[in-house]
Amino acid sequence: MEAPHNSPAAETAPNPAGADPAAPEPAGTDPAAQGPGPAAPAEHGGPAGAVPEAVTVTLTVTSPERMQELGRRLARVLAPGDLVMLTGELGAGKTTLTRGLGEGLGVRGAVTSPTFVIARVHPSLSGGPALVHVDAYRLGGGLDEMEDLDLDVSLPESVVVVEWGDGKVEELSDDRLRVLIDRATGDTDDERREVTLVGIGARWAGLREALG
Repeated sequence: MEAPHNSPAAETAPNPAGADPAAPEPAGTDPAAQGPGPAAPAEHGGPAGAVPEAVTVTLTVTSPERMQELGRRLARVLAPGDLVMLTGELGAGKTTLTRGLGEGLGVRGAVTSPTFVIARVHPSLSGGPALVHVDAYRLGGGLDEMEDLDLDVSLPESVVVVEWGDGKVEELSDDRLRVLIDRATGDTDDERREVTLVGIGARWAGLREALG
């Protein structure tokens, strides 16, 4: 399990009325100030050739509500077979982000931390992909244990979101989106988070453009 970075989040400007809170953040602006992205990342199984380098997008989120909105925004570019790996210390906002993903994907059931059941499946209410929400903190065997969970759903036809998955579930897909959530350290009520999105593989070559 990879430890999250501990760098403090940058100060952000006030949110303009009606703006989207989950767009990538230019220097000195709130991520909410950006409009929707023009295009989604490439489909799975892109053209043959060299695997592109990882694409990194960093944004600052200033509240739990905006973290949830970021999840709804990310849901717009997710497709069946996508693997999303969330890294961040306890209370960083991993489940809050996933709750927004579930809302954006239009799935059934409230998204909560799956700690005590390891994994939950949220079927789509609109014919889209199911959301498989996994807490891999207690998965020692990684991929083998994932396959033994008997989730009653096809992972290639679902969006799989794994908390604490670094070093455990990478074999599920060569293409994956890593989401690292950093919070201010120490005894603080600061709700700001620095969120780093790292798109790995051809599927995510257009991540930056998709998020505007």
